[in-house]
Amino acid sequence: MTQPIAVVGAGLVGAGWAIVFARSGYPVRIYDGDADIRANVLAGIRANLDDLQSFELIESADATLEHITVCDILEEAVDGVSYVQESVFETIPVKSEITAALDAVCGPDVVIGSSSSGIPASAFTEGLKGRNRCLIAHPVNPPYLVPLVELVPALWTDPSAVQFAHDLMTAVGQSPIHITREVEGFVLNRLQGALLNEAWALFEEGYASAEDIDKTVSEGLGLRWSFMGPFETIDLNAPGGVADYAARLAPLYHSVAQSRTTPKPWGSKLIGDVEQERRTHLSEQELASRREWRDRRLMALAAHKNKARKAIGD
Repeated sequence: MTQPIAVVGAGLVGAGWAIVFARSGYPVRIYDGDADIRANVLAGIRANLDDLQSFELIESADATLEHITVCDILEEAVDGVSYVQESVFETIPVKSEITAALDAVCGPDVVIGSSSSGIPASAFTEGLKGRNRCLIAHPVNPPYLVPLVELVPALWTDPSAVQFAHDLMTAVGQSPIHITREVEGFVLNRLQGALLNEAWALFEEGYASAEDIDKTVSEGLGLRWSFMGPFETIDLNAPGGVADYAARLAPLYHSVAQSRTTPKPWGSKLIGDVEQERRTHLSEQELASRREWRDRRLMALAAHKNKARKAIGD
């Protein structure tokens, strides 16, 4: 029988992880220190599962939900598990406290992955007896729709723990990448940050509205990026591939990079100006329904990509 998996932290990310593991048939024990969150998490998961079923991304919402058990006690959640996905609030004190608690109650062979999006494992696992089995397993939200997982070891993480997490993520349909050592922001947020920082700067300098900058990605760059990355994109954008593209455009990109040698922080006026423009397009009251729209668009994209893979045997 498949060993159960524990999800510790039942917010949006933790609930998303529960779906990832449960839809692949793993028994999932989900725990949160907040009793109100524990009481409501299954209702939120059920709503997401119903949407997934409607897009034929899972066979049965009922059957998937049956794999998930909410636990009131941490020890109950981790009893007999092979892996723990920690998804608590992202501060070093909170991460340190829960990881120390997990280290104390988990069996010695249990791998502990943290959903941290920027705090490295070395910041909250150094003093643990079992620090060798701890690493970052950073998802993209929601993880059941966006499969990338960044696996980032600390200096003391055992390679076997990284391999275990890699194999598990692959088995449950995620797309893990192995970052060889800790770097601030990992890979995803460094790439996202480069684009965001340029977007803020272009807006602040008056070159384009926030709406048009968004459209540049949604109607331009993002269409290709939904199925291939930046290196493959440029490889296909010049007759001779990457080297040809670099020969043509490397000087331009170097010049652009040099123009941003003194990046500025996102100031309060700048943030306020973007916020004001965004609220003219989407009121604060509409944010939740727009997130639901986003997730259904991601479901439609996932369904399309699944059908495309089956059609071409990719």
